[in-house]
Amino acid sequence: MPEFFKESSSVEAVNSRIAPDTNPRFKEVMTSLVAHLHAFVKDVHLTQQEWEVAIDFLTRTGQICSEERQEFILLSDTLGVSMLVDAINNRRPGGATENTVMGPFHVVGAPEREMGAHISFDGKGERCLFVGRVIDLHGNPVAGARLDVWSDNSEGFYDVQQPDIQPRWNNRGIFTTGEDGQYNFVGIKPVSYPIPHDGPVGKMLAALGRGPYRPAHMHFMVTAEGFQKLVTHTFVGDDAYITCDAVFGVKQTLVAPFERINGVETIWRSSFDFVLTPIDVSP
Repeated sequence: MPEFFKESSSVEAVNSRIAPDTNPRFKEVMTSLVAHLHAFVKDVHLTQQEWEVAIDFLTRTGQICSEERQEFILLSDTLGVSMLVDAINNRRPGGATENTVMGPFHVVGAPEREMGAHISFDGKGERCLFVGRVIDLHGNPVAGARLDVWSDNSEGFYDVQQPDIQPRWNNRGIFTTGEDGQYNFVGIKPVSYPIPHDGPVGKMLAALGRGPYRPAHMHFMVTAEGFQKLVTHTFVGDDAYITCDAVFGVKQTLVAPFERINGVETIWRSSFDFVLTPIDVSP
């Protein structure tokens, strides 16, 4: 006897239709999704009008997407889902540098640069010297580690957002460590900026009384043979938005010192060591 749809057994009615030869992982995911979605609807006693509002919200979210903008990723980010998926897939042992979301502004193919090079080309912002080491869990230097770095400019925009204004590869570069595992380069002290908030996600944040800002941060992607890839940020600790990042990307261990230097061309200095996890090590 087939399972007919009833409120009390809605989950069973839907999941009983899944074919026996369905991919096992897909079946596991969809079975759980249906169960949680139905439980949510029942928990809040969702009204017909509220469901229509939700459908309209998702429709508008899809309509605003383009090659340059992915509103669904923005929705995932602002609901903390992106960070949760990142955390589940990047569990690391104590002492290792923590991951955080990559964000939408990484560009493949940034130029290789010599240690100590300047990466800010638009002449704006307060210069900052970024220094530190890439080490393993035991404190040994990691030679040949590649640090792919990128940040916004002093006005809160990445070069890809202003291709006709900013120089190409502004505030970007790739640095490779030597035997001592050390790195250093000169950029700018990053500034906070808002995520796109002129669409459905921005309206959702406003309705929730939440702001769209991300605290100031420098992006790092660190790779080395034999180690897990690290995608992370270092954050400016006294930023006004450090405790209310719109995408929940801040972790306490990633707040870096930014020390003012007086009487020299470089105004700030930020020191941070990246601790990599071997590929075969789990938390």
